[in-house]
Order: sequence, then C-alpha cells, then structure tokens
Amino acid sequence: MGCPCDWPEPVVRVQSLSENGESIIPERYIKPPSDRPTLNNSSLSDINIPLVDLSGLTDGDLTVRESTKNQISIACREWGFFQVINHGLKAELVDGVREIWREFFHEPMEVKQKYANLPLTYEGYGSRLGLQKGAILDWSDYYFLHYLPSSLKDHRKWPDKPSSLRELVEEYSKEIVRLGNSLLEVFSINLGLRRDYLQNKFGGEDIGACLRVNFYPKCPQPDLTLGLSSHSDPGGITFLLPDENVSGLQVRRNEEWITVKPVRHGIIVNIGDQIQVISNAIYKSVEHRVIVNPNKERVSLAYFYNPKSDLLIHPAPELLTPEAPSLYPSMTFDEYRLFIRTRGPQGKSQVESLKSPR
Repeated sequence: MGCPCDWPEPVVRVQSLSENGESIIPERYIKPPSDRPTLNNSSLSDINIPLVDLSGLTDGDLTVRESTKNQISIACREWGFFQVINHGLKAELVDGVREIWREFFHEPMEVKQKYANLPLTYEGYGSRLGLQKGAILDWSDYYFLHYLPSSLKDHRKWPDKPSSLRELVEEYSKEIVRLGNSLLEVFSINLGLRRDYLQNKFGGEDIGACLRVNFYPKCPQPDLTLGLSSHSDPGGITFLLPDENVSGLQVRRNEEWITVKPVRHGIIVNIGDQIQVISNAIYKSVEHRVIVNPNKERVSLAYFYNPKSDLLIHPAPELLTPEAPSLYPSMTFDEYRLFIRTRGPQGKSQVESLKSPR
C-alpha cells in the first residue's frame, strides 16, 4: 500500500483560524450531528478514569505491590485507561516540557513552517490526519517526532526554538521509555505471561517511541467540532501528559463520554490496539476523543510506546483456548499503521475490522 507524498489539499493552520477573530468556524471543521460533543453532562461530572499510585510497585510491601498490580489489571480490562501519579518523572520536567511546547506554538509562523510535515511520515508541524480529500477536519495543530529507534531520530527535525526544547524533549523521552518498560512488565505478569513477554514481543530494547504534541486553539463554536475525532490508538501504550488547566480528553465508557479530569503532575496511560491484539482482547484499546474550549487553548503531549515496526504482532498463544481462539491475524505494526494513516481517525473500526471471521 503506497502513501502519497503530499496532502490532498492546501494545509490550513487551525491556530491562524482561531486568531483571526471570526465567530463562525469554516464548514470543513463542522462534524455531523451524531459526532458532535455533548458538553456539560452533569450526571457524568463526578466520574473519572482510575487513579493508580505507582509508588506501590516499588516502595510498598508485598500486599501493597499486589494491590497496585491488581488496580492496573482492572483498569486495563475494564477501562483501557488509567492515570498514574508517583511515576518517577520530576515535577519540574513534566511542567517544563509541556510549557516549552506551548512556547513553540506561539513562535512566529515562519519558525514553525520550517518544520511543515508530509503524510509519508507525519514528522514535523502538522494540522491534519488522514488523506481523504474533502474530509471533515479536526480543530487542532500538532508536532510529531521520532525518538526510537535511534535510526529514525533526527534532531534537525526537532524545533530549535525555544532553545532548550531539544534538551527537555530528550530528557522527557528517556523517562517515558523507562516508564513504558516498567508497565509492560506489569502487564505481562497480570496476563499470566513471562514478565519479559511483552517487552520481547515489542522488540526488546529495539522498540518504537514517538511523540505527538497537540495544540488545540480556542474555538468559537466548540459544540460543532472536535479537537481530535474519536479513535483508538494504533500502537502499544500511550502516555498522555495533559493540560492541567483545561480538560479536553473524553473516554468512551458504556456508550457515554467521560471527560477526564487531570490530577496534578499525573500522566494518563491508555492501552493501544497492539496490546489489545497480543492480549486477544483481554485488555482493551478504548475509543477516545478531544473536545475544544471557547476561551482557552490547550496543550497536551501524547507519547506512543510501540512495537518494533517490522515485527509480526498476533495474539499470545499462551492466552488462546478452544473457548477463546485467536481473534486477530498476524500483521506488522508498519502494515497496521499505514492502514490507519490513509484513513485518519475512525473510532474503533480499525482494529475491529481485523477480527478473524468466526
């Protein structure tokens, strides 16, 4: 399957649309009524995704460690999302890396345009996902970059302004990969697999890690559009550093949309499609989307911890039984990612369409 080397239409920066002061958004950002957000659902305002204190994995006694692992297991099986605190990342790093990216998005346009991206890799400064001509677009800009494998990391494709951005992203990336290694081990143990099973299936130390920084400008009609359409993440694990001052992430649960309430210096973890496949749907990748705000911009960092791109991913044989046969065919992550990249966000239809006929 080939991928075009350019976008099907001229790229418009959403931040520029927001800053021009218009009270009506362009038609190409208006979602169909069935996809528009329902804002201020008071009956769901007290519900939040599970919160897990990761210090229990290292600092607690056996009972505390087992309780923490059980909390993670329940979150992976029932929610596909949870929020972690005491994760080992310093507060000043978490705050600093988010705010330096906010500064980048407020650099002059000529600074950002030097890094304008193309659909073949998505790396750089972008404003759309998917290649369908005439598609309804999301109200967001973003920056995408590679960290691992090292053969894909190219600091020249990372912004050189603000001046300390590259150094901060390097430090943050190292810490997120450490956290990913730790959680993959917990997931393996919780699934009844060897503790290094998932890490080995991901490629050992030769994994993929990439960052998408999301910038959601103020929107004059937030009830008509979305910052990011409903989707499940195609990779392994996603680590989201949210904007603590502006909620926006919504998670689908029991046909309702739950607005996630970030905790101070917390990181949101969610299961990707590759973990759903390997676990044979014991762990679920869950639909989520982003709503926008009429008065405030929002910045978030989504770090994707992925399998090595050319390894075949399929359900773990140890988890298969006559009552629970394999649900998915083998496919490399590269094949799956390209399958999605051409279509853009499509709810849960990507991974569900792969299920083997029964």
